[in-house]
Amino acid sequence: MTKAMILAAGQGTRIRPLTKGMPKPMVPILGKPVLEYLIEHLARHGVREIMINVAYHHWKIENYFGDGSRWGVEIGYSYEGVRDHGEIVPKPLGSAGGMRHIQDFSGFFDETTLVICGDAIIDLDITTAIAEHKAKRAMASVVTLEVPRDQVKNYGIVVADPSGKVQSFQEKPNPADALSNLASTGIYLFEPAVLELVPPGKEFDIGSQLFPMLVAQGLPFYAQSRPFQWLDIGRVSDYWSVLQQVLAGQIADMRMPGKQVRPGVWVGLNTRVDWDKVNITGPVYIGSGSCIEAGATIQGPTWIGHGCRVRAGGNVTRSVMFDYTRLNVDQAFMEVIASPLYVVDRHGHTTYQGEEGSAYRWGDARA
Repeated sequence: MTKAMILAAGQGTRIRPLTKGMPKPMVPILGKPVLEYLIEHLARHGVREIMINVAYHHWKIENYFGDGSRWGVEIGYSYEGVRDHGEIVPKPLGSAGGMRHIQDFSGFFDETTLVICGDAIIDLDITTAIAEHKAKRAMASVVTLEVPRDQVKNYGIVVADPSGKVQSFQEKPNPADALSNLASTGIYLFEPAVLELVPPGKEFDIGSQLFPMLVAQGLPFYAQSRPFQWLDIGRVSDYWSVLQQVLAGQIADMRMPGKQVRPGVWVGLNTRVDWDKVNITGPVYIGSGSCIEAGATIQGPTWIGHGCRVRAGGNVTRSVMFDYTRLNVDQAFMEVIASPLYVVDRHGHTTYQGEEGSAYRWGDARA
């Protein structure tokens, strides 16, 4: 039996504006929060007890997942915040500090614990990872993935000897300086003794503080490397490209919801589409209560959430429209993520509603 800790207390600053109104693990893919895919995956591998540390917009996670019974698991929450001038404000304790906070409260981590970041979708064989961790008698293990040499600058890089014992770390090195191409995936396995090394009541990070400490003390700390699918949504550009892959059906076990009404086109309930007078090329999903007016063009891969409206002559190409977004007459969304309040292009450039000189004419479909 293994317990799990999902790290979900961060602000998600690198993926703004998507996280302006929600915590990063709640960002949707095919209409489901990223965190839900993780919980389903843990349940498939028999992990039943899951702690989630929360801070920003914490009630959105708690209200959605509740006690976890819908997924056949038990979920507990650990809020990280302080009282400041009479107000309760979020104050994350860092990935390791958040675990120590839980441990000091109840001693919850009393067996091998899988620790996982709440902002990536994975299909890691957790059962095999735990078996390898135990076979090596590791105190800590980090799951790594080989990345192309020119990509190492985007990751924390792990340097290990031939047995897998971790020697050192490089944080986002230049390709020329990289001593390895093993990227840390933010998936860890810990024995309870590891948490005794974390100072109590302080902000403390796993990657930049705890791991160097394990290496310096020569403790049994190993890197695991096996191929698996790791869809990280650290930045807006990552989110856009992951959605394109998912919508195109390139990711196993991720199915389009709704009903397929023609090849590559799925719809939710109660949609209004003038099928003879629109030009739709899949893969496209159109959510419930959405309306696509005559003369509109939709080019996939595109996701249109519920309650959206694409007005006459509108053109939506390889884009995502969050719920209740309206695209005005004869306007275009090209490779963007759009909400009623902002449009962000695939490179992360954001335009807010009401900005002077905006190229977009769009708004809230509810009004």
